[in-house]
Amino acid sequence: MSSCTPLTLLSPLCLPPPSHLSDTSQIRPTIATFSPNTRSQPSWVESLRSKIRCNQFQEAMSTYINMTLSGVPPDDFTFPAVLKAAVGLQDLNLGKQIHAHVVKFGYGSSSVTVANTLVNMYGKCGNMWDVYKVFDRIPERDQVSWNSMISALCRFEEWETALEAFRLMLQGNVEPSSFTLVSVALACSNLSKPEGLRLGKQVHGYSLRICDWKTFTINALMAMYAKHGRVDDAKALFQLFDDRDLVSWNTMLSSLTQNDKFLEALLLFHRMVLEGIEPDGVTIASLLPACSHLEMLDAGKQIHAYALRNELLIGNSFVASALVDMYCNCRTVESGRRVFDGIVDGKTALWNAMIAGYAQNEQDEEALMLFFEMEAVAGLIPNASTMASIVPAFVRSEAFPHKEGIHGYVIKRGLEKNHYVQNALMDMYCRMGKIEIPKTIFDSMETKDIVSWNTMITGYVVCGHHDNALLLLNEMQRTEEEKDGDRYEDEKRVPFKPNSITLMTILPGCATLAALAKGKEIHAYAIRNLIASDVAVGSALVDMYAKCGCLNLSRKVFDQMPVRNLITWNVIIMAYGMHGQGEGALALFNRMVAETARGNEVKPNEVTFIAIFSACSHSGMVNEGMDIFYRMKEDYGINPTPDHYACIVDLLGRAAQLEKAYQLINMMPAELDKSGAWSSLLGSCRIHHNVEIGEIAAQNLFLLEPNVASHYVLLSNIYSSARLWDKAMDVRKKMREMGVKKEPGCSWIEFGDDVHKFIAGDASHPQSEHLYGFLETLSEKIRKEGYVPDTSCVLHNVDEDEKETLLCGHSEKLAIAFGILNSPPGTTIRVAKNLRVCNDCHEATKYISKIMDREIILRDVRRFHHFRNGVCSCGDYW
Repeated sequence: MSSCTPLTLLSPLCLPPPSHLSDTSQIRPTIATFSPNTRSQPSWVESLRSKIRCNQFQEAMSTYINMTLSGVPPDDFTFPAVLKAAVGLQDLNLGKQIHAHVVKFGYGSSSVTVANTLVNMYGKCGNMWDVYKVFDRIPERDQVSWNSMISALCRFEEWETALEAFRLMLQGNVEPSSFTLVSVALACSNLSKPEGLRLGKQVHGYSLRICDWKTFTINALMAMYAKHGRVDDAKALFQLFDDRDLVSWNTMLSSLTQNDKFLEALLLFHRMVLEGIEPDGVTIASLLPACSHLEMLDAGKQIHAYALRNELLIGNSFVASALVDMYCNCRTVESGRRVFDGIVDGKTALWNAMIAGYAQNEQDEEALMLFFEMEAVAGLIPNASTMASIVPAFVRSEAFPHKEGIHGYVIKRGLEKNHYVQNALMDMYCRMGKIEIPKTIFDSMETKDIVSWNTMITGYVVCGHHDNALLLLNEMQRTEEEKDGDRYEDEKRVPFKPNSITLMTILPGCATLAALAKGKEIHAYAIRNLIASDVAVGSALVDMYAKCGCLNLSRKVFDQMPVRNLITWNVIIMAYGMHGQGEGALALFNRMVAETARGNEVKPNEVTFIAIFSACSHSGMVNEGMDIFYRMKEDYGINPTPDHYACIVDLLGRAAQLEKAYQLINMMPAELDKSGAWSSLLGSCRIHHNVEIGEIAAQNLFLLEPNVASHYVLLSNIYSSARLWDKAMDVRKKMREMGVKKEPGCSWIEFGDDVHKFIAGDASHPQSEHLYGFLETLSEKIRKEGYVPDTSCVLHNVDEDEKETLLCGHSEKLAIAFGILNSPPGTTIRVAKNLRVCNDCHEATKYISKIMDREIILRDVRRFHHFRNGVCSCGDYW
């Protein structure tokens, strides 16, 4: 033993000083004086042990009492047995009374065996302070003493102290056993990854030096490696030894599922059955997450049937929890509820699984009712997992207008520092649009996992802070790269690399900002890390390329995807529509319908029809769009929604069929919300300068949506175009009285690693002076080519020269000027705008593309405009 190198551990073990056990020593047994009993002491002890072996702990206690009443004094064989009965009953007070007997009969310090059992009893009955006191009074600690102490420390999750105790054990020349190594490996599993893995490897090396290849030691080492993400090392250990027991198989199954290797877990289970190993409840609970994540409902049902046949569900809350999770993840919540209702005494984990199942399927009222029942009826205290599941339901539920109240409840329960709960709270505040609060929570987090980063990035995207989302993505990667240099030399994997969730979250930000270079960089990352084939990532890439103006690349990604879901099809149809290629969109729609007819599970839904109607609208395909609209219920089983009517009104309105559009709105079912349809009609009246119908549409919108600024702006535009300045001013005055503010025009352009933002009339950009000067020069050049400023786009009653000056300050013109001045000749310029491009900017950009010999791709809120050689792809139909 002395030749073994001890582990280098973290901090010295601080055992408490000796203390008198005054509380237990005052409890005196009642011992009557009888004549000598014919029954011998060994027979009493054997009777005790027999009952304990049969888990008859209450009967064992009765035997002990009868023994003492019979005048037979307990000894160092009796006390270990009866203390095990106290542990079995989980009765700390009873254990303390037995401890008093130990002291009374003089075995308090004379018997190491009895002292070891006391350490074990206090550890398992939940009093760590008494563990310290008893352990400290043992004069000659043996192997069992240290094992009991280290095991108790692990039970109380004192991981670092447990490892320090192991070091002291080695220093005292006490040879560890397999039981020691199992506890130490467990402690290493629960330390932070770099340190825990380093110490865990030392424990593994020590076990090899002392030739400890016992099955339970290997099982503990496998679990340690898996806990630190080293599933290949766990698999290697599993393969290398032959004495595998059921725990070995269960450990390996659990390791695979916990590390997202679900298919491997199912294959291992198949191999386990072939080798004649009979699964138990732990096997089932470990395997069901694989069925859950792969959404293999039929396989999950087979496992459920096996559990019922073998009575593995009786009283097994863990199996029930895994079944509830599997059914809910496979969107059969009712089946999950039947499993839940079938368990009489459900533990917290089972309630959490059912609450989470309701919440993830957005059955929020049911989730909330169950949450209230959990505490009020079942008497269970919600924990961090409960709160992480229920917070999203609170956010979505209209029954709770004051969402922040749940945050107060979290604080009341003392769970505000749990990072799972913090992630849920961040998501809640992001959904509420209060982005500063989740940023504060994020910055204060002691532990950030990949979910924390993804939640914060998603929050920025949802709240429209796309540039901040991209900056946070860079910070996420940069932070981890800096930490890599300090990692243990054998630990190379970056723990928080962007995953598929990160990419599908951040790509819409690239799309919104037209940040093509960043989007391509993310695409390359996805290919390198083998997640480009993920259907969610692929769909986001299709959308990103389309919204960055690269329809050909969007289609290329679409064609290369091995699996396409409904979102993929909707995105590509919408992409063709935004680019004004209605015929291409219609061809894709027909192809989708044909594949559905051939048995493909993907079939058109409500969003598909919105996409195809929009495509027809942007391309002037009125007949085709109307034909699909009239057939959508009969042929596809979909009733028109308010959004569909709004699209059809837009289709008719753009084609100048304003009367038909107006009649269609009047024919809409009374129960449908007409605000979208009226808004489309008002926009069409702006295009075609129809004051009469525009006023009707606007008046309806002022009643339905009085606080939406765009309605007032469009009506003001209609009046200004008709030179009805007084009416235009009245609308502006009404806006001010209502406190409604117009969203300022804003445009973005990517340059290098940055996205530059321009606001109409703003002079805050570092190059503003240069840009305005360049635009004045450019304006003179395009005038010579035939450009005439469209001053009807200026909504103020000022003279023509001032109107022309105001036109130069439009955000898209500033962005285009920046692109021309900061990029090499011939480079395509890509600009995104948050509003509809005005007539003047549209006309001016055609001339700019011609005299500067540039392709300019401008995306406004509705569609794309590809300007090349003085012509726009929209054909002036937008």
